[in-house]
Amino acid sequence: MKRVPEGVSPLEPRSARVFDYLLGGKDNYEVDREFAHRILAVAPETRSLAWFSRNFLLESVRIARAAGVRQFVDLGSGIPTSPNVHEVAHETDPGARVAYVDNDPVVFVHCNALMGNHPAVTALHADVRHPEVLLERLESESGIDFAQPVAIMMVGVLHFVMDDENPAELVARYRDAMAPGSYLAFTHGADISHPEIIARTSADAMDTSAQVRYRSQADVTSFLDGFEQLEPGVVPLQQWLDDSLPETKLVLYGAVGRKT
Repeated sequence: MKRVPEGVSPLEPRSARVFDYLLGGKDNYEVDREFAHRILAVAPETRSLAWFSRNFLLESVRIARAAGVRQFVDLGSGIPTSPNVHEVAHETDPGARVAYVDNDPVVFVHCNALMGNHPAVTALHADVRHPEVLLERLESESGIDFAQPVAIMMVGVLHFVMDDENPAELVARYRDAMAPGSYLAFTHGADISHPEIIARTSADAMDTSAQVRYRSQADVTSFLDGFEQLEPGVVPLQQWLDDSLPETKLVLYGAVGRKT
């Protein structure tokens, strides 16, 4: 029997573990696999979408590195999958500082075990919905200097922030802490996803931490207030990667912004 870390419920699906399963990982529980299977029954191409999301994350790191950014914060980092943010950043800058942040204890255990001995890489067990606390910890524990440009990635995070938790204000708080020349990259569940996908995931995740709020393109675009939008803008992930990639029933918008 797989040992369950303290504070983890194996009876409730968690987004990081569901994503891990979709990517072919083994750090998940039966409840996560069952949740994933219900999505795959409606949209089997969702496994491909998980990889599109992963590739978008890594491409956003490359964009920021090409602009000279040397600090990276992966909010809602998920269970480590290679190549990861620090591996891509260190291809061109071995001294780049990387912080992985997630509120799932399983993620923290794996990140800490994998990154614990790397001087420029840290893992934090924290909730992105508490920016004041997290920003201070990123400075004091991860050595992130917000007076210098930083790339913040929120891939697969913001659609888990409910309306009453004010996602636009949350993003704005991180934006205000970022120096000019910083980058923000994120993905978000789109309300143009197939209705059956929206209904299935909403019903299955009700009253769990995996509850999703699908939003319109206009709502998602508003999260980039104060940033210069990079092309191709707020569009399905596939358009950020390769125009030949197939459409999916579950649609995730991708966006990258630069603070001027």
